[in-house]
Amino acid sequence: MKPAATITLAILALFMQQAAQAQEVKKETTSTEPKYTIENCVNHFELDKATKTKVGYQYWFADKNFTQENTLKMSIVEPGKSTHAPHHHVEEEFFFILEGTAQFYLDGKTIIAGPNTSFYCPSNMEHGISNAGNTDLKYLVIKKDLK
Repeated sequence: MKPAATITLAILALFMQQAAQAQEVKKETTSTEPKYTIENCVNHFELDKATKTKVGYQYWFADKNFTQENTLKMSIVEPGKSTHAPHHHVEEEFFFILEGTAQFYLDGKTIIAGPNTSFYCPSNMEHGISNAGNTDLKYLVIKKDLK
């Protein structure tokens, strides 16, 4: 057999082996992902499934174990309280106010806003949200989970 033919056959064999291994990895990855159906992709809020916190409660519409990378949570915070102190993380985050009055903190500055207002928290920028009103603050948290 000519050297060029031998090299070509060796490269072809290596390519076929890598393709077979890629198929094996793909099968393993696919089998561990959740199966999405209309039943588990529609999530109605149920208070009895909410998690009680020190300042109210939270409800996960879609958590990092279910979605590909985005999460959706509703937080309810009692008047004058916040879920935690200002902080930062690598993931960007959105808050969307549903009810109540929020004080939003971003990089040393604050603003107060009510329903139908969104707040964007860029990656690694210090941010926080607290209830600045006399009624419960209800807001959505939308975040990309970097797995």
